[in-house]
Amino acid sequence: MALGNFSRVTEFILLGLSDTRELQVLLFIFFFLAYAMVLLGNLLIIVTVRCDPKLSSPMYFLLCNLSFIDICCISVTSPRMLVDLLSQRKTIAFKDCIVQLFFLHFVGASEMFLLTVMAYDRYAAICKPLHYTAIMSRQTCWLLVSACWAGGFLHSIVQTLLTIQLPFCGPNKIDNYFCDVPPVIRLACTDIYVTEWLMASNSGLISLVCFLVLVTSYTFILVRVRIRLTEGHWKALSTCASHVMVVTLFFVPCIFIYLRPFSAFPSDKHICVIYTVFSPVMNPLIYTLRNHEVKASMWRLWKHSRIF
Repeated sequence: MALGNFSRVTEFILLGLSDTRELQVLLFIFFFLAYAMVLLGNLLIIVTVRCDPKLSSPMYFLLCNLSFIDICCISVTSPRMLVDLLSQRKTIAFKDCIVQLFFLHFVGASEMFLLTVMAYDRYAAICKPLHYTAIMSRQTCWLLVSACWAGGFLHSIVQTLLTIQLPFCGPNKIDNYFCDVPPVIRLACTDIYVTEWLMASNSGLISLVCFLVLVTSYTFILVRVRIRLTEGHWKALSTCASHVMVVTLFFVPCIFIYLRPFSAFPSDKHICVIYTVFSPVMNPLIYTLRNHEVKASMWRLWKHSRIF
């Protein structure tokens, strides 16, 4: 059955972040630079990790996958947002809206699972160093990353199916700059009480459970570091501190948006900017500027490329 059979609405109007022309131009410049930074920064990380044999540990394998997910995540929302900021009429077709919603939750949930796996990797490296190579073998890393993508797909398909079964007959204005579950289902022409709680228990609980697992992992790491304050442990702790920054920037807004009934707050669309734009921007900065091995590898690659 075609998606259009579920609804008399053929398109949605995205209200965006602002209706002031001057502010829209400033926002376009800011988000264009942010998008370019995410693309270039994460592509540089991927190339560096792939080209340098010294960065073959599980941590850098997972970091490479995180960079790829960040590129996918910001590419789901930013290109259309940039076009809309320079357009008079900001519309999106119903089918395109559903596709954007699907991929947003697909890559978003996959990133949540991957960040949890990265915390487990740091826990194994610090708390079980003698068994680390056995625990985080190459095969295990591939299985964990595949599980992250599979979990993200299952989560997203549930959210999408719950959305397209709703009838939409107007209004069609979405108070956001992209299609997401909370603002879209609020436009349904039916009682959504059960649906919104099903969706909140899906997205919200995934965010909360992953966040609690991360906090637990870091708690064990902090306890271990307090017992043995060696140089290697301080280095690992510095890596974890960077990870905590990414986790906080990503999970806290998601928990606020999804772990509650989908009632509208004026600040919701501004909070969405944190995990759709700011978090992907921060990842390459944190993992390169605070990681000496990655910076050294980038410098070696740069000198090698200049030779040729």
